[in-house]
Amino acid sequence: MKLFIKNMVCIRCKIVVKDELTKLGLHCIVVDLGEVEIAETITAEQRDQVQIALLRSGLELMDDKRSMLIQRIKQVIIELVHYSEEPLRVKFSEYLSQKLNYDYTYLANIFSEVQGITIEKFIISHKIERVKELLVYDQLTLSEIAFLMHYSSVSHLSAQFKKVTGLTPSHFKQIKSQRRSMLDDL
Repeated sequence: MKLFIKNMVCIRCKIVVKDELTKLGLHCIVVDLGEVEIAETITAEQRDQVQIALLRSGLELMDDKRSMLIQRIKQVIIELVHYSEEPLRVKFSEYLSQKLNYDYTYLANIFSEVQGITIEKFIISHKIERVKELLVYDQLTLSEIAFLMHYSSVSHLSAQFKKVTGLTPSHFKQIKSQRRSMLDDL
């Protein structure tokens, strides 16, 4: 049986979900972001227990098909932006359509209607958050980050970063290192 879980966006979430389900005596076959396959078919009472256990961790069991689809769209984007280092060989719209077996226009319309933003803006916001993270780690050059995040150039990355944050990547990095220096003085 498959269960769909809202707000499950990282590896730690997968661990929490697996632990909670195991505590309830359920056996996980596959645990992916936003989705778990368990060996058992659960009763309404067990479903309520799962819901309560997940809510304690900021997660939520989903029943609504539209919500599940939105969550799956988000999962694909998060996995691609935060966990994949391989460049896409097709347009993102084609990738999303293939991955979810829906027409991209349908996915884009339902996402915008429910979330209030476009898929493109959601992707951009996640890419910029990932760029911030990589800038703070200070292990890659801006060129390497641009390549890793599938930007056509450093200038494209810089322009998008400034549009979203109001800062250039180098200014953002400078502010972060200044804050770190001030904290070291404490």
